[in-house]
Amino acid sequence: MREEYSRLDKAEMSIWECCELLNDVVDESDPDLDEPQIMHLLQSAEAIRKDYPDEDWLHLTALIHDLGKILLLPQFGGLPQWSAVGDIFPVGCAFDESNVHYQFFKENPDFNDPKYNTKNGVYSEGCGLSNVLMSFGHDDYMYLVAKENGTTLPSAALFVIRYHSFYPLHSCGAYKHLMNEEDVENLEWLQIFNKYDLYSKSKVPVDVEKVKPYYLSLIDKYFPAKVKW
Repeated sequence: MREEYSRLDKAEMSIWECCELLNDVVDESDPDLDEPQIMHLLQSAEAIRKDYPDEDWLHLTALIHDLGKILLLPQFGGLPQWSAVGDIFPVGCAFDESNVHYQFFKENPDFNDPKYNTKNGVYSEGCGLSNVLMSFGHDDYMYLVAKENGTTLPSAALFVIRYHSFYPLHSCGAYKHLMNEEDVENLEWLQIFNKYDLYSKSKVPVDVEKVKPYYLSLIDKYFPAKVKW
């Protein structure tokens, strides 16, 4: 999947155009199905902006963190829900019991493979999450898009985008033995961000046209005008 999607040959459009495209996406794992996706993005971003006014990179990160969900649309492969949204987890080491639907991991051949079913598996302690292979999904796709298009967002932003669905880590503290020092610092930002994401979103509608100029200025600051997807 990474090989397929790292070609970035599916489309060329601006970040804001992708935000609008996301309104066509229905994520069945999202508890806020009654609202358009762009409203979720802007509610998260505006709530963070209110509490962390000086961290403009975090405002933009909130706006774009779910753009990888376009994987569900036909022009981006029309991937099934299970392979694009929901929680992500490491492969190549023992599956932690905090993984959602853990009982079904026993059907995975890796579960009984001594190469992969120990605590560290193919990794070494403290190797850093960037060296750990994760299950593919919308997190990793948006991370690839941002990185390969030369975003100037800081590493904490890329960490939030890449691991915001890694619930075993940021909600249960699993897999921390694989983290390095930079991961530890970035995890603090992810845990701040997470408070503004699922289940805690403001129900106050955002006036899209009113806030749009601010977010367009951030997009201009941190991304090229046209982005390859």
